[in-house]
This record gives sequence, structure tokens and C-alpha cells, in this order.
Amino acid sequence: MALTPSTMLALGTAAPAFALPDTQGKTVALADFQKAPALLVMFICNHCPYVKHVRAELARLGKDYQARGVAVVAISSNDAQSYPDDSPAKMALEAQDAGYTFPYLYDESQAVAHAYQAACTPDFFLFDGQRKLVYRGQLDDSRPGNGLPVTGQDLRAALDAVLAGSAAPATQKPSIGCNIKWKAGNEPK
Repeated sequence: MALTPSTMLALGTAAPAFALPDTQGKTVALADFQKAPALLVMFICNHCPYVKHVRAELARLGKDYQARGVAVVAISSNDAQSYPDDSPAKMALEAQDAGYTFPYLYDESQAVAHAYQAACTPDFFLFDGQRKLVYRGQLDDSRPGNGLPVTGQDLRAALDAVLAGSAAPATQKPSIGCNIKWKAGNEPK
């Protein structure tokens, strides 16, 4: 497991477009969320111990903020041929087992991960109503084995600020997790 930090994409970046299949094969696109006051894009996968550590909070966070109108999507960009636990079929099982109420999309070409400069799982990107990046970074300070509770406090504070029409917190710490499992020759340059 390679410990990898998020790249911390520049704040103010416009949300890169995507149109990806969910676990049922239905295409979900950025354009589907035009009316939402905020958009949260999470790069996750099934097998990463960092994602497993926070999966219950991801499910809670999704339910809490979807109820407040936030558009939430999760994307797996891992090479499922080399990592079969991250296949679309296993993603469907994971979404059901974890209680995810948001679309869980598969980025087979890895083009969307490249567009977002996603580097690790989990990696979080929060966009405001104009789809400008206002937060990128960690869920909270909890990591597997560090004994801190999983609260989602960093990401929740950013979501609450956006929904209140305030600026997201200025202090944003990179997320840390497993590296995205790039296909051979598809690694970021």
C-alpha cells in the first residue's frame, strides 16, 4: 500500500465534466446536478484500507447532505483488471453493503481521475453552486490505526460553510490514502 497525499487541485478550478456509468450501468453526468447548491465528488474504491476505515461516515455524510440538496457522487478509477476487488460488479455490492445513497461511478479510462488530478483514495473535491472548487482535502484527522474517531469534521465544516453561503475553511489538509491504481502507462505525468 503506497501512502499517497491528494494533489490539492487549485481552489477556484471549475468542476471537470464527467459522464460515467453507475453500478447499474446508468450514465451519470456532471450536467445532471446543475440545480444543486453544491457538488461533492469523492474518489474512492472498494479495497483500500483508508476507504474501508471511513466508509460508514461516507454513507452518513451522503445521507445527511443529500437531504440538504447537495449532489454527491463517488468515483472509482482503479484498474479493475489488475485489482478485481474494484470491478463494477464488486462496486455494486460495496455500495449496497456500505449503504451508499449516492451514485458510485466507474471511471474505466481513468480520464476523470486525471481531469480532477485525483491521486489517492479517498480524495474529496467540493464545488459550490457555480461549480468552482472551494474545498479539497481530508475527511478528518482519523486514519487506520491512529485511534482518532471518524467524524468527517473537516469535510462537514466545508459543506456547512458552502450551504450557508460562507467561504470554506482556509486551512485545508491533504487527504491521505492508497494511490489510485493506474493502468500501465496511464500514470500522471
